[in-house]
Amino acid sequence: MTLDGQREAHLRTVLRQLPLSPGVYLMKGPDGRVLYVGKADLLRHRVRSYFGSKTGLDSRILRMTAEVADIEYILTDTVSEAFLLESNLIKEHRPRFNIRLRDDKSYPFVKITLGEDFPRIVRTRKLVRDGSRYFGPYASASSVDETLKLLRRIFPFRTCNLDIPEGKRVLERPCLLYYIKRCQGPCIQAIEKAEYRATIDRVVDFLEGRQEGIAAELRNEMRDHSSALRYEQAAIARDKLRAVERTIEQQKVAAFSRAEQDVIGIAREEGEACLQLFVIRNGKMIGREHFIVEGARDVTDAEVLGSFLPQYYAATERPPREVVLPFAPSEADALAAFLADRRGSKVALTVPERGDKRRLVALATQNAVEALSRERAEWLADAGKRDEALEELATGLGLGRAPDRIECYDMSNIQGTSAVGSMVVFVNGRPEPREYRRFRIRSGDTPDDFRMMAEVIRRRFSRASRLRAETGALSLAAVGADPAFEGLGDEAADAEARDESAPSTSARDAGWALPDLVIVDGGKGQLSAAVGVMQELELSDVPVAGLAKRFEELYLPSRPDPIVLPRNSQGLYLVQRIRDEAHRFAITYHRNVRSRRALASVFDEVEGIGPARKKALLKRFGSVRRIREASVDEIAETPGIPREVAERLKGHLAREGMLA
Repeated sequence: MTLDGQREAHLRTVLRQLPLSPGVYLMKGPDGRVLYVGKADLLRHRVRSYFGSKTGLDSRILRMTAEVADIEYILTDTVSEAFLLESNLIKEHRPRFNIRLRDDKSYPFVKITLGEDFPRIVRTRKLVRDGSRYFGPYASASSVDETLKLLRRIFPFRTCNLDIPEGKRVLERPCLLYYIKRCQGPCIQAIEKAEYRATIDRVVDFLEGRQEGIAAELRNEMRDHSSALRYEQAAIARDKLRAVERTIEQQKVAAFSRAEQDVIGIAREEGEACLQLFVIRNGKMIGREHFIVEGARDVTDAEVLGSFLPQYYAATERPPREVVLPFAPSEADALAAFLADRRGSKVALTVPERGDKRRLVALATQNAVEALSRERAEWLADAGKRDEALEELATGLGLGRAPDRIECYDMSNIQGTSAVGSMVVFVNGRPEPREYRRFRIRSGDTPDDFRMMAEVIRRRFSRASRLRAETGALSLAAVGADPAFEGLGDEAADAEARDESAPSTSARDAGWALPDLVIVDGGKGQLSAAVGVMQELELSDVPVAGLAKRFEELYLPSRPDPIVLPRNSQGLYLVQRIRDEAHRFAITYHRNVRSRRALASVFDEVEGIGPARKKALLKRFGSVRRIREASVDEIAETPGIPREVAERLKGHLAREGMLA
């Protein structure tokens, strides 16, 4: 029996033995690595659904099931327990087919050790049921440190690790913090337990968003000290009051709501997603964090949200009464039950359509978009990470040195129509948009990714080959592309002029350096097509690699086996960035070309619209959708378009059923 036959027989045996019980399942590859962790209220039904009909399964699941060699499962008493176990196993194994929080093992909390006679307030990364109170998780240690710094300015509490039981003096002399009024000195019995506990209660109120009462107390304290001519103590109270008032002012964004709620917004870009969380208590935003989610390629927004919520709330001590969301997550009912179990009472998952809550969701979404852009910009700005990524890439691919100039190529088409190609350029690990190029495929209208890739590579490097042959040089500092490099038709001239990514004439004439590495988006077929052209052009010394979409593996022409960069490596992260940018650039151009083609076909069927009027309409509206939305008067305002032609065009659109 072949290995595939043995694998299928083993999986059939496992599937037959699955119980009708809630639990968690782990799908493993041939090497024993965990590929995916999932949970189910009925294990047999859920796991079997992956291996039955392929209809309705997304590409990510199809890729995963093709690799699965074994399935393990763990039974739980309830679905809520399955949610918790699933989150813990995702953290432990970080399966590549799961949607997962980046670095989710180390999210920090503020911990108040209420189990001690004189509680401490510390940063921690572990939730332990020892009677302590936890606030968080926060997205970073710096967020916790800023919170602790503010608390120390307002409230004097101990920061030492001493065991201080009530009624016992443990030190002869206190530390410096006691003398600068940052600690109340429980170690020398300078404060009673009840009074110290009152301070800790105020800290809890502050962290829960009840700062008005604290501000009122400080205001009265300042007046009392001032009336008694204790100006130094009055100044200390004044400074604390100002710190509290600044916090209240910063939290007023949610002053219209008195609910206990978390508000979540989401932003996505290719394989990453960012979730922005607003923590609102008593009408104030007491926390604001963003979380980066990995493995979000080829999944829906609902799946991303449905995966984030249990991973986040599994790490919290107590969910709020209401979670306000931009849309319903996957498995919403099971999630609501899980959150209610964590809280001990009902938790509402709300998707507002209008009003203040909807505006809060929009604000959170806007912040998520900005946070994701900032994360990407910070990575690109970090020279150390870029250098590390380039060195890892050079080592993995066996290059002689770190590649300075990397070019990546991608194709985009629908059944071969409106086919286009893209080239993006990264220099020293950073994008160079001025050197991006676009290709209109000319070699045929039938879908053939290999032929299209070969055409694009030939048009990019043909001039370099000619110059090398003419000069006899082994390498060229700067070589241009084929004069027909862009391949844009005359009908797209105006649209190109409006496209910020279109190259200027000076850039087009200047020429481009030969790359240190060429990456083609695709597997062995695309790689073979590109390498064949490079050999034909006598440019075999330019390294070419193929990036397979399926498992994000790199292929080289000289190696039968793929190169797998570590999942957490900076090198893989850079390759993904480059591939995503090439894909984005190709998709954007393809949509523009398709829109212009649709627009041209509409014009061709309307009497009285020739090339000049077609160009005028294209310049004014740019798409069929905009013409469909325009009135006859607006179309007639286009230079050279008489009213009767405008009426004829709108009538044609109406007859074709294109008017909404």
